[in-house]
Amino acid sequence: MNTLICGSIAYDTIMVFHDEFRKHILPEQIHILNVAFLVPDMRREFGGCAGNIAYNLRMLGGNPLIMATVGDDHQPYSYRMEKLGFDCSHVRHVEGSFCAQAFITTDIKDNQITAFHPGAMNHSHLNRVSDAKNVSLGIVSPDGREGMLQHAKEFSSAGIPFIFDPGQGMPMFDGEELMNFIEMADYVTVNDYEAKLLQEKTGKKVEELAKGVTAFVVTLGAEGSLVYSEGREISIPAVEPEAVVDPTGCGDAYRAGLLYGISNGFDWHRTGRLASLLGSIKIASRGGQNHALEMDEIRARYRSAFGTSLE
Repeated sequence: MNTLICGSIAYDTIMVFHDEFRKHILPEQIHILNVAFLVPDMRREFGGCAGNIAYNLRMLGGNPLIMATVGDDHQPYSYRMEKLGFDCSHVRHVEGSFCAQAFITTDIKDNQITAFHPGAMNHSHLNRVSDAKNVSLGIVSPDGREGMLQHAKEFSSAGIPFIFDPGQGMPMFDGEELMNFIEMADYVTVNDYEAKLLQEKTGKKVEELAKGVTAFVVTLGAEGSLVYSEGREISIPAVEPEAVVDPTGCGDAYRAGLLYGISNGFDWHRTGRLASLLGSIKIASRGGQNHALEMDEIRARYRSAFGTSLE
């Protein structure tokens, strides 16, 4: 059976400014801001939540099915997905648009200035969950607003369990809409900042929100994560990474671990620990899709980190 991953396909263009932004932005002139930064270092990465989640789930041996929209510049990404063996039958080309993409400029102090262009992502509602076959589990990750609303309703109507992963898309929705998402979903996953924002928007505490789903997962970065399920709070430890290189895509790697654990019937301790391990593996490489491990090595790392076998 397939895991349907609804979300973005995006390019991430990362540029490095070899100085500090603050030295070149004059506070007294902020009303007529006009600055330019020389960026000798630049790279372009394959990203987007759907692409990153699917990449990690495939690495685990799962069966991801991507549902996303792409623009006229999709060819390099499409070629990559085909080369990796992904079924691209639900990746829709929207003519006259660009793929979603982030332009990130980082200075030597790791401060960032980011511009995000949603592009074809705004047309994600053109895709329908009912068009995908043999789906037993899904995820609604950050995407176009209308697409996220529609896909959640379609998963719910079809009786397909799914994870609601609002991520950076959360500001697009008000408290009532977020509560509707949670009522339809079987699982919710957010980071600690998003958890606070979700509580503010809905007026409900995490513990109360968790009562409406099978599991409510809050990631805490280097502090690990928490799983709220059946009235219990399960603490998941972080895994010490081999190196801390780039956090981009770590949350998506974690979510792939959740999907794999759920689809294979793991308990929440095993599911959370696998998700934690994947985040640790990802952070040791640049970009969201440049790490690559065989499943045997993932099992070995799991045993080393937790002293027990994965399966």
